[in-house]
This record gives sequence, C-alpha cells and structure tokens, in this order.
Amino acid sequence: MVPLLNRPFLAYQLALLSQHGVGDVILTCSYRVEDVRDAMGVAMLGAGLRYVVEKEPLGTGGGVRNAADLVRGRVWVLNGDILTDVDLTAMARFHEARQARLTILLTRVPDPRPYGLVEIDADGRIHRFREKPATDEPLTADTINAGVYLLDAELLRRIPAERAVSIEREVFPALIADGVACFAWCPTAYWRDIGSPDAYRIAQMDLLDGRVRTSLVPAGRRQGAAWVAEDVVLASDARLEGAVVIGAAARVEDRARVGPRTVIGAGSVVGSGARVEEAVVWERVQIGAGAVLRECVIANDVRIGSDATIAGGAVVAAGTVVSDGARITR
Repeated sequence: MVPLLNRPFLAYQLALLSQHGVGDVILTCSYRVEDVRDAMGVAMLGAGLRYVVEKEPLGTGGGVRNAADLVRGRVWVLNGDILTDVDLTAMARFHEARQARLTILLTRVPDPRPYGLVEIDADGRIHRFREKPATDEPLTADTINAGVYLLDAELLRRIPAERAVSIEREVFPALIADGVACFAWCPTAYWRDIGSPDAYRIAQMDLLDGRVRTSLVPAGRRQGAAWVAEDVVLASDARLEGAVVIGAAARVEDRARVGPRTVIGAGSVVGSGARVEEAVVWERVQIGAGAVLRECVIANDVRIGSDATIAGGAVVAAGTVVSDGARITR
C-alpha cells in the first residue's frame, strides 16, 4: 500500500493486469486488511477485487493456497512487492507454446544471492530451483525468480492447507521433482523488488524517468515535466525542476525549489526557500523554511524544522519532529 507517485503501489499491479485482460483479482491479505479495503475498495482500474484473509500468516505458498478454492483454469500469481512492466500476454503465449503447467518469470541481476536462483535448460524448462543460495555456494546462473507466475489452478490445490508454506522453497521444488512441466521465461522488461527503502525510492525515480511502461499516470495536470494536482498552491517564485509529482492540497512557498525527480504528497508544505530533490515525501509533511531534502523518504505527518538537512538515503518515520538545523543522513 505504500505510495508510488502518490498512488498505492498495488494500483500499478492492477493496471498491468488490466492492460493484459485480467479483470478478476483476488487479494490474499493478512496484515491491516481494512486499510487495504479502504484504499482499494472492490473495483479499481477495470478489475473486480475479492479479498481472502489469513487468520494466521501462511507464507508465500499458504496464502495462495488460501485462495485456491476461488479459482479455476489458468491463474496469474504476483508477489505484492514487485514493480514490473513485463508483457504478460507474451508470457502467456510462451506458456501455451511449451504446454507448460507452470511458468515463472525470471530476471537477471548482478548478484542473485538474495533471491531465488533458477537454473533452466536451453528450452526454458526448469531443472533446479535454489532459494537464496548461501554466500559460499558456487553460482551457476544469474537468473532469479521474479515473482510472477502463470499456472494451472489445480496445482494450487497440491499445497498443504491451513499452514505456513513457502512457494519458493517447498512448492516449486516439489513440482519439478514430480516431473510437472515447469518452464521459465526471461524477457527484457523493467523489474524491481521495492521491498527495501532504497529500492522503493529508486522505483519512483524510474517511474519519473519514464523507465517503466505503465498506463497509470499521476493525478493532476501537466506543467512542463511535472504533474501538479488541481488545488496545489505554488508561490509565484517557487520553482519546479524536471520530473516532479505534487499531490492534492500541497503548497510550495516562495523561493522553494522542488525537483528534479521528486514526489510531494497530498497536504504537504514546502517552506520558504526549502530545497527538495530526488526525495519522496508522503502526506501532510511540513518542511520548514530553508530545509534541504535530498535522496530521502519522509513518511506521513512529519514536521521538519527550518534549515534542517535530510539526505543520503535517510528514512524518517511517520509523525517524527525534526528540530531546526538538524542534520540527518544514513
């Protein structure tokens, strides 16, 4: 639910699914479910939404199994922290051409150790799945599990019910061992795991730079390279530089400079003479006069004092008060 360009991250996944003709989406939830419902409702971006709630956390496999009785035929499964513009239609064609029962999206990364390493043959058939290899293990591939799966719904019912299960460590290796037709597809596409603060911020820089193909655009009107909500107040001598998104009811005061590559959330205020660049600022943040924000993430309802500096990948938690003149970096 974290915002990307002032929209819930999940909206980007729904837009991708809708673009490729998927109109029935089940959200498997366990944490702060009502917050998800409040933000997403029952329909969004052409997709009807249903919710399946875990009484206890069931892991990546158990959570999917919890929804298995609601689906049939061919099913897409997406990890909830992956930003990608992969061509799902092309992936489905690959799946059909190989007569696969499971197809996993792969991507290449410089260091695959933090992820699930997938080894395939020349035709794309998976012959080994190694989840997060140890640092002393030799690497035989640089392709990793990218968290997008296309599979027969019947395979979901093989997952043990009502207990925590890892789809990566238990389910996929078992399918491969049983000789199920499991294939991997590794196209050229944008992909980023946004599960760390740095990756989360960089994903928004990538969106601002146009590196991610998406039908979802920021709310508001175009003003040069910026997207500015209709009720934003900009001082006559405030400057927006490069790609910027400014949310509803925000205010940018005199001599302030915002951008490049910056997101300002709804109801936030950039004080007189403040400088904000390559930063992600959530809602209702008060940025004091002369403050400098660079390469940081500021959560909701933060108050930043005059002439404070926040930089170097710092993350400021919701409700924090930063004193005048403070220096925060990581």
